[in-house]
Amino acid sequence: MHLVNSKEDSFDLLDKFIDNDIQNYSSKRNYDFGPKDRTNVSQLSPYISHRILNEYEVIQRVLQKKSYRNVEKFIQEVFWRLYWRGWLESRPRVWNDFLGDLKSLEKNKRYYSAIEGLTDIECFNYWVNELKENGYLHNHTRMWFASIWIFTLELPWQLGAEFFLKYLTDADSASNTLSWRWVAGMQTKGKHYLAKDWNIEKFTNGKFSPAILNENAVPISDSRNYAFSKINYSGLETESESVVMFENELNTDFLDNNNYKHAYFCLLSNEERQVKVSQENITYKESVVDNLAKRGTCNISKINGSQLISLVQSSSNIHLVYPGVGDNLDFLNKNLMPNANCLVRRKEDIFCSQFSNKGFFNFKKNIPRIISELNLSK
Repeated sequence: MHLVNSKEDSFDLLDKFIDNDIQNYSSKRNYDFGPKDRTNVSQLSPYISHRILNEYEVIQRVLQKKSYRNVEKFIQEVFWRLYWRGWLESRPRVWNDFLGDLKSLEKNKRYYSAIEGLTDIECFNYWVNELKENGYLHNHTRMWFASIWIFTLELPWQLGAEFFLKYLTDADSASNTLSWRWVAGMQTKGKHYLAKDWNIEKFTNGKFSPAILNENAVPISDSRNYAFSKINYSGLETESESVVMFENELNTDFLDNNNYKHAYFCLLSNEERQVKVSQENITYKESVVDNLAKRGTCNISKINGSQLISLVQSSSNIHLVYPGVGDNLDFLNKNLMPNANCLVRRKEDIFCSQFSNKGFFNFKKNIPRIISELNLSK
């Protein structure tokens, strides 16, 4: 997958998808034709997860060119990302328990065979190598992959989620963690996703040899319950000319809209992360920031976690864009709170999060309202 690292190029890809392919998205989106033919999906997720393009920009651009009725399924899929983010924000213990589970799980011979693509399942081995080489898998393939990992290879879902977080360029703590839980049958209790050989054959156009899969597995049980807790959106008490942004806010529009004069983009090293990422993904994030520094309208610096600690401790007033539940927030909580109490949040994210307290059906009912309130159809 060829990656671009600028907003302009990302918008070009979006426009190309809208003009040529979005009309077939609803009927063709579940087909994985392979990495050389992805015209049935947008492949914008790496740019949206880093917010090179944010979800609201994507939706607004689509609705400028197409009627909501004709692109409803695509719009809903974009909103899934916002729903997952809001859901996890109000239940952060899900992420904390995921990390705790990782520390106690054994990585056995079956695990290493899986991550090296050395199983007896042809399609799974192919997808392992595709993920490592391209940093991307089709969404339907991610579901098959997770199901085979959990129910046929009988490996812990947490280790599979960690594997995705390492290699996916579009890796997102909320979407990834909660999607793996959904496949396992824990997100919606008792409802799991089973990969079936006929389904893989149909939606890959018969690309792979038949596989013997566990198509009768029962959902994974989890006795832990995660109650909804209301998010406290306290406002900023002071203004600042400087702001820190993290890897899921790699853009300058946020800076321009808030009159910041100096922006620090913090990219944690693997030594500073609880879940390691591939060197290819680190390099991509760095290339995006480097490009922003060349084109930015304000002074832009690239820093790591240790430099962030020094910066915040030496500054009496600096804003930090709230990074959301995940590695970056964990780093802040461990090293800087309560010093880093000037957290900035997008007002759009705050508005959307109020509809994430229940299932996606409730969120989906409110999509027209969200579009209207945020002026996304203009």
